[in-house]
Amino acid sequence: MKKLVILLLAFTLFLSCGLSTFAVFLPKNAAEINSVNTSADFQLNAHVGSAYLCEAKTGKVLYAENEFSAASPASVTKVMTLLLVVEALAAGKFALTDTVTVSAYAASMGGSQVFLEEGERISVEELIKSTVIASGNDSAVALAELTAGSEAAFVKQMNKRAMELGLKNTSFENTTGLDDTAEKHYTCAADIATMSRELIKHEIILKYSSIWQDSIRGGEFTLTNTNRLVRYYDGCNGLKTGSTDKAGFCISATAKRGNMQLVAVIMGANTRDERNQAARELLDYGFANFALYERGEEFIENAEVLGGVNDSTPLYSKPFSCVVDKSCLSRVELIYDIPESLTAPLSKGQEVGSIVYKIDGEQIGKSDIYSAENVEKIGFWDIFARILKRIACG
Repeated sequence: MKKLVILLLAFTLFLSCGLSTFAVFLPKNAAEINSVNTSADFQLNAHVGSAYLCEAKTGKVLYAENEFSAASPASVTKVMTLLLVVEALAAGKFALTDTVTVSAYAASMGGSQVFLEEGERISVEELIKSTVIASGNDSAVALAELTAGSEAAFVKQMNKRAMELGLKNTSFENTTGLDDTAEKHYTCAADIATMSRELIKHEIILKYSSIWQDSIRGGEFTLTNTNRLVRYYDGCNGLKTGSTDKAGFCISATAKRGNMQLVAVIMGANTRDERNQAARELLDYGFANFALYERGEEFIENAEVLGGVNDSTPLYSKPFSCVVDKSCLSRVELIYDIPESLTAPLSKGQEVGSIVYKIDGEQIGKSDIYSAENVEKIGFWDIFARILKRIACG
């Protein structure tokens, strides 16, 4: 009887507190590791029209709320404006040091501006800084005219680029985001994130968007960043804010810590502070819970080649990146699949194997292993030449 009582007490104690302790030692479900259950894991405190969080390199979605709901983006429009400008810059259509003569139309823009005057001559770099940092509508139009000849022609390019990027809930009527009379000027949080990811591939933008204060006109006019997170959020390096009565308060906020760059989009917040707080919450959530696992292109081994003019070829793996639960980063396992030997002919870049990446047995991705050289199939005369060489050396 005493033994039975002791067993019952021990079992009761196990039920009351032991299960939670025991659960710590159970292996985490692999599917759970790689899923992002945003509705259960995290919710914004502030009320916003829509929200979106993704990792910039992979595009992995970490949080989404009404992400395809189309609405006016206000000056976040300038993400696409700047994308076309820096693409033209990269293509050599103009240089940062080139001088632009401001048109009457560009100088007439209202809203946020740097008070350009008709006929004023200003450098491309100062126009870009004014657009990125101070959200100047006048500078945005001046850049559009430089790039395409007119704002109307530039807007056609904006919509064409949106289609190329697969933005299905986006339409532009102007370069600035002014929406008092606009009827078909809209986008959504998911589309803003896509164009933002494309824009920050051009590091020159992050050079300017991460600046808190600067100046133009030889220091006569001060620029202060409309994105306060640049100053107050650790790692924030951009990107663009916007607000109108129709759009509410919007932002595409980018931040980088370690090797992970996040893009957080908020649309339709009631106040600037609520917008900034919501963006901060998204970024905090991303950095606290996720990590970017990545491996660059690297040499694997020299592989034997049968029947080739060369006896071997170096093998390399293609780059790989994947967003994982932060707690699982150290548990990524690499499984190599490489044949014992290869057979000629081989082409440079030809896939010959793979690396499978797993966490707790669950595959999270795969990268190819390829031949770094061409290896032609050996012919009769090549074999004959080898035999003669061996005889001569023997």
